Amino acid sequence: MESHVARFNEGVRSADWEPMLAHFADDAELRFEGVPAGPFVGLDEIRRGYLAQPPDDEIRLLGIQDDEQDGRVTAAFAWTRGGTGRLVLEHERGAIKRLVVIFDE
Repeated sequence: MESHVARFNEGVRSADWEPMLAHFADDAELRFEGVPAGPFVGLDEIRRGYLAQPPDDEIRLLGIQDDEQDGRVTAAFAWTRGGTGRLVLEHERGAIKRLVVIFDE
């Protein structure tokens, strides 16, 4: 999770999403809850989503819950400009299979 967030934040700063996207599986899924975006299924669609609507705010991790048995990591986060949410990342053999970004109200 820490590595993914570091790559995400670098993408925000540089507008280069490829280092982050390189860690998604070809058949990965990206979903959002609480905002009108996605879902994006497949690496090419995820890439198009980041290019069409690039995030413009970095996030800071607040806490991580790791469940290695099912390959799921959940983290609370805060946007640097305000607001909070959760990330639910599912991985398999080092690749992100599913990422759900949940925005708190």
